Amino acid sequence: MASRAQKLTALVAILLALLLPGAPSAQNRTDGPAPRRIVSLVPSITEMLFAIGAGPQVVAVSSYDEFPPEVKALPKVGALLDPDTERILTLRPDLIAVYGSQSELEKQLERAHLRTFSYRHGGIATTLDTIRDIGVASGHRREADDLVSSLQGRLDAVRERVKVRPRPRVLLVFERQPGTLRELYASGGVGFLHEMLEMAGGTNVFADVARESVQPSLETLLARAPDVILEVRASGLIEKARSDEPDVWSTLSSIPAVKNRRVHLLKGDYLVVPGPRLAMATEAFAHALHPEAFK
Repeated sequence: MASRAQKLTALVAILLALLLPGAPSAQNRTDGPAPRRIVSLVPSITEMLFAIGAGPQVVAVSSYDEFPPEVKALPKVGALLDPDTERILTLRPDLIAVYGSQSELEKQLERAHLRTFSYRHGGIATTLDTIRDIGVASGHRREADDLVSSLQGRLDAVRERVKVRPRPRVLLVFERQPGTLRELYASGGVGFLHEMLEMAGGTNVFADVARESVQPSLETLLARAPDVILEVRASGLIEKARSDEPDVWSTLSSIPAVKNRRVHLLKGDYLVVPGPRLAMATEAFAHALHPEAFK
């Protein structure tokens, strides 16, 4: 059995892999009968399936699926880096959700005459389109359309609430070494994290970098001088904030965000999963950036 350290390392690797640029995914087939047995290797897709009422069709999930709670009782069949093809086949699925980068796995499943749903994350629009697509593929088109309408309404409400507020310059950090500012990764100017930040009323200090992730030096952080620092941490990646965490940013005391005590830590896997909870994450960003708008 893998140690907790190994599991955390794998989780970080998956998160970083998903936030690196990639080629567009192949077109998914949405024709054919509704599947009765679905295996999902993608936590985002798993959440979507349960949110649109297809949960009873899901017979297995990835090793890192934890939401909704019902998935904890389902068989685990690996993930992005270690799919268990043999076990997947023994479950006799008629639809398997895979990452777009798992081309070899897709070929193996195709040779077994199994249908796949290939996923590659993008921005908010891509997430909403994926909800619609998996709705059609799973036989829940109407429920998927309803969910997209609800999410779009909540996102529009956030945008409306903060539209007249001053837009602070924000550093959005999604990974760093605990207790230090080493191995720090921040959101670049594309992708769902960047779009949620902008929608929540902030201006990304790395908006000019056409990548989803940036690994800046301390000198670059000083030069970018953010007004606000938002740190997001997925549950499980860092179990608990260390006692010295509040002082980590003090080494950069000249940064306005540090000087004015505008460093915010937001915790929860929903913050980094582009799925049905992205509206909740956008609302959390907005509350941190503009608390006065929600009084």
